Amino acid sequence: MEPTPRPEAEFAAAPISAEATEAHRTDRRQVPRAYRERIENRRERLRSRARELGPGLITGAADDDPSGIASYSQAGAAFGYATLWIALVTLPLMAAVQLMCARIGIVARSGLASVLREHYPRWLLWFACTMLLIGNTVNIAADLGGMAAAASLLTGIPSIWFVPAFALLILCVLIFASYERMTRVLKWMTLALFAYVLAALLARPDPLAILTNTFIPHIEWSRDFLFMLVAILGTTISPYLFFWQAAQSAEQDAYWRQRLIGRPQRAIQRELRAATRDVNAGMFFSNAIMFFIILTAAATLHAAGVTDVETAADAASALKPIAGPGAAALFTIGLVGTGMLGVPVLAGSAAYAVAEAAAWRAGMDEKVHTARQFYGVIAVAMVTGMLLNFSHVNAIRLLIWSAVINGLLAPPMIVILLVVCNNSAVMGSHRNGRWLNVLGGLAAVAMFVAAGALIYSWLSS
Repeated sequence: MEPTPRPEAEFAAAPISAEATEAHRTDRRQVPRAYRERIENRRERLRSRARELGPGLITGAADDDPSGIASYSQAGAAFGYATLWIALVTLPLMAAVQLMCARIGIVARSGLASVLREHYPRWLLWFACTMLLIGNTVNIAADLGGMAAAASLLTGIPSIWFVPAFALLILCVLIFASYERMTRVLKWMTLALFAYVLAALLARPDPLAILTNTFIPHIEWSRDFLFMLVAILGTTISPYLFFWQAAQSAEQDAYWRQRLIGRPQRAIQRELRAATRDVNAGMFFSNAIMFFIILTAAATLHAAGVTDVETAADAASALKPIAGPGAAALFTIGLVGTGMLGVPVLAGSAAYAVAEAAAWRAGMDEKVHTARQFYGVIAVAMVTGMLLNFSHVNAIRLLIWSAVINGLLAPPMIVILLVVCNNSAVMGSHRNGRWLNVLGGLAAVAMFVAAGALIYSWLSS
């Protein structure tokens, strides 16, 4: 009895028709085409995700401005790895707070100050705007000084020459660049923050100490530690970021609505999902850079006994003999880049807040002659910040206190955000969900407790 032939043998033995041969050739031609289409679809999805990155990414990166770098460097120098856990804890809290601001901008189609003007007493609105303008101006002064000092370290030219140069350059970008162009420039400037990742790697930190202090919170009930904790929280979850995020989200929404005239409008739910991805990416980026800056200072300055760093430029100078010229150069280059990113956000957020509070025309797409007051606030903040560097005012000392003041003012502002985001008159059916309320509430409570502990330490001394 002959064995049953295998299917392969039958297939091999069967005659192949001309039609089958042509179909096989057609299939072979179609496989690469289908593969190319699949690759192109993936690329288009990636491009779509990249286009979504805007206000959230810029806000997160701008949070790591020279003043923030100074605070994080001081924390790492004074307390070593003991403050690394703060970056992990603040990530979800900061993301929730900034996402609430973005949702206000998208749903209400206006900035935070406009919403506060409609729903809260005018004295409260102007008090918040005045404090924001003062704090941002001092912050601008310190950031310009930090950028100038960093540029001086790189070039050897006296830093005082760089202050007006940087101020003029940033002012021109804010006044003459359109929203689209300004956003594109600021997004590219975020790449400067990767310098701190490389600087941390060059610092050769202790892996075991990193793991221990990242996942096991360390708290010292001392005035210095509480002061630094409130300063870090204040410079991380800052009121000026609330105003910038909401205003930029509203402006981005208006930009896309203008681009989509005559086409089907995108659903607001889709916009909120895109904003969530944008904000989460920005806040992860921000807290990761904070982590690496503390890590760099802990592994170098604190390990070498350098525990007092007043400015970010001081940290860069101190790094050179300890971690080598490579780490110091990266740290210094990052300072200039983050200043170019942070100062426009500081000036812009103050201008948005004051213009919205006064019901003036505002927006980066507005021409100077149509929004004179808006650009006037930007110019006043920039020029005043520049002049502070030529006076005898210790802007760096004021900066640390402004971070602490932000830490004291942020909790009531977060409570206001929670109230607004749960108000159906403002948000309609897009009110906060459970997790946003929980995380926003935790952010307010954590900052209230830290501020209360610091005030108690002052009063009991």
